[in-house]
Amino acid sequence: MKNLRIWMFFGLSALASCKEPGPLPETPDSPVRSPEEEILSFQIDRGLEVQLVAQEPLVESPVIIQFDQWGRLWVVEMRGYMNDLEGSEEHQRVGRIAILEDQDGDGEMDHRITYLDSLIMPRALGLFGNGALIAENNSLWITEDLDGDWKADRKVLLDSTYAANGIPEHSDNGFLRNLDNWYYSAKSRIRYKLVNREWIRDSTEFRGQWGISQDDQGRLIYNYNWSQLHGDLLPPNSIGRNENHQPSSGIDYGLTIDRRVYPIRSNPAVNRGYIPGTLDSAKRLLEFTSASAPTVYRSSLLPQEYHGNMFVMENAGNLIKRNVVTENGIYLEAKDPNPGREFMASTDERFRPVFATVGPDGGLYIADMYQGIVQHGSYMTDYLKEQTLNRKLDHPGHMGRIWRIVPKRTSFRSPEKLGGLPVEELIPYLEHSDGWYRDMAQRLLVESGQKNLASQLENFISSQAKTDLGKIHALWTLEGLQVLNPEFLLEVLEKADYAVKTHVLRLLEPFAEKNFEIASTLAEVIQNNLNQASPRFKLQVALSSYVFDPGDQMKILTSVLNEFEEDPVFRDAILSSLQGQEYEFLSYLGDSEWSETEGQEKAIFLEMLTSAIVQGGDLVEVQSLVAQIEKASNHWTSKAILSGLATQGGNPDNLGKFTLNGQPLLFGDNNPISDNSALARAKNLFKWDGFSPEKSKEGALALDENSQKLFTEGRQKYLASCAGCHGGNGAGVNRMGPPLNGSEWVIGDERRLALILLHGIEGPISVKGKLYDAPEILPVMPSHSTMDDRSIAAILTYIRNEWGNHAGPIPPRLVGGTRHTSQGRVYPWSETELNAHIAKLNQTDSNP
Repeated sequence: MKNLRIWMFFGLSALASCKEPGPLPETPDSPVRSPEEEILSFQIDRGLEVQLVAQEPLVESPVIIQFDQWGRLWVVEMRGYMNDLEGSEEHQRVGRIAILEDQDGDGEMDHRITYLDSLIMPRALGLFGNGALIAENNSLWITEDLDGDWKADRKVLLDSTYAANGIPEHSDNGFLRNLDNWYYSAKSRIRYKLVNREWIRDSTEFRGQWGISQDDQGRLIYNYNWSQLHGDLLPPNSIGRNENHQPSSGIDYGLTIDRRVYPIRSNPAVNRGYIPGTLDSAKRLLEFTSASAPTVYRSSLLPQEYHGNMFVMENAGNLIKRNVVTENGIYLEAKDPNPGREFMASTDERFRPVFATVGPDGGLYIADMYQGIVQHGSYMTDYLKEQTLNRKLDHPGHMGRIWRIVPKRTSFRSPEKLGGLPVEELIPYLEHSDGWYRDMAQRLLVESGQKNLASQLENFISSQAKTDLGKIHALWTLEGLQVLNPEFLLEVLEKADYAVKTHVLRLLEPFAEKNFEIASTLAEVIQNNLNQASPRFKLQVALSSYVFDPGDQMKILTSVLNEFEEDPVFRDAILSSLQGQEYEFLSYLGDSEWSETEGQEKAIFLEMLTSAIVQGGDLVEVQSLVAQIEKASNHWTSKAILSGLATQGGNPDNLGKFTLNGQPLLFGDNNPISDNSALARAKNLFKWDGFSPEKSKEGALALDENSQKLFTEGRQKYLASCAGCHGGNGAGVNRMGPPLNGSEWVIGDERRLALILLHGIEGPISVKGKLYDAPEILPVMPSHSTMDDRSIAAILTYIRNEWGNHAGPIPPRLVGGTRHTSQGRVYPWSETELNAHIAKLNQTDSNP
């Protein structure tokens, strides 16, 4: 095996002198291949090659890989996973954590230590010190080597709720030590941090399904089996601070709606292969069905065009997708650079890329589980069982390989080992060209606990670091060591580039929150710099403004709102910082020039403010809103406020939330409001002598309780994602989108409506007897497939029961079912095509 790379290079060169040979063709069956044979099945980007790093029996069933400070590769071996159709080993103690090492420096692992054995379905690995956080047996454990043999001597329960669900596809996993010194997981709402040798636990936003990564700015990247690439546009736990407001943007942002995959072999053994559209005529997978483990390439070994690329594993299609990512303001956008050809693909059906990591040498390392069954038994269809048996994919188990992708003719060089360096010598590595070294140097410096490094780190930031990334890592190292100095941070804020300022502002929050003088100085600096600041810095200003004095806060937020009021992320960010101050800000805007001119985006924000005020539950504030509507019922601000009251009145949890002494004029017979539906829902918020809200039989109030909650959620999500094209009132927006009020597309067939959001639709389109086409509307309504089933169901339930529309709710399960049965649809529908498709479905339903 040691000469495999040399053999491959000369062997393949002899096959063709001027043209690279293609991968070995697939065979009718799927035999077990040796690594020498499997490597010949790979197609890889031109200029790159695949090298073997480890194979069975040195490694078995690898599902997570991670390098430590000595350049050794830790492997989570989930040996109990689906080695037969029954998953008979799932509850047996056959899992292991291994440490692999290349002792002779040739690039291939030749030594193994079993760090921890006898584990039940291990699924997470977070390295620290001389140990690791490890999830197994539905719990999270602290494990450590205490005597230097790199075999765990200590195993202590940290969290019995971690991975408690147990099902591998739907339970906490992964672990990533982020730039902010917290450890994050996929499929989880929990994060952990090591402080003074003690682990602390905190809640965070829910993210992803299997695997999690970060980019150079510390933005978290993850995905779902049906949507290949998602990420956070802003820092964790920053946009959800306001308990009175549920954000609909910024977190879990879909970087691309592209779901196409391009396998180079047939893939009949996929769970929904029997559904038309899942496979093409050659039985090749058409779109992602098991996207996992997104990995950001933050190194310099591969050519420059690969830096910052995000790679996604697709084990069911035996391939790896490459995405080129660009930054546009605060947004990240991903694009396949070579449609029709994947970054890496195999003609071997047992090639199962399930995880990836970037090594200290700069290579992209792939964990290849190399087995036949990758679908967990809980979700395996009869079709897949039949395919698995026919293709003899049910055995053998306990195999596995690890591969490395590097430029062609790259000789392996042993990486620098940071584990043995004095801590002072780690500081320059904070601005290493490769993210692995920056991350590891930061981790080791923080774990050293040496607070006396503060002055050296500050000097590094002020005068030695030549890159913004080096300064950013040094700042977060200071945070991890708990030696941040607010005076120093304010100096950096004045002098640094905005990429660094953005992080400094985050780090100043706890100091400004506790110290009025620091908060005042910070507000002054921000107001002096806000006009020329970058969008990302302004977004952070909105998120951080909760630390300011109310007077400064109102001025700063109004300035940000004036520039970005059309952006849902900025609107959510502003609201996040306003808990308890929503009414004050609404009043401030009402007394300013901001309210003098009407605008759809302004009305949306005012409605969101009103909803947060209702959620806050202050009777006096809500009564003031009612009085404002009564005083100026025809002013646009009053209409927006009424819409906010109506939205919250549609939530059954708010039924009779506020007790009044008597009936307000607003709800009397002589009220000047023409929107009876909105008025009826707003009235539902109150009760007084002679009136107590009861279940209505009309409109949204006639929905059952769960559907009413969907309706309320749907309004907020509609405002964030749909109102820009269809208007806050559903009447459509010129040159953007057609009307939804009274539209047969909205109140008609449920599946047809769901398919429009899942895949998009292109014009022309007829609505209420009128034909809409570009330029009167956009030529294409894009797919919203990156949204989860509940979000889509909420929007659809809302638009079907608003603006005079009366139609049944759409439950999340219908959206999920429609998503599955339309697998393979990757282009927008036309009106004719979609109507024909629905007619065919209805005919099938009536003739089972």
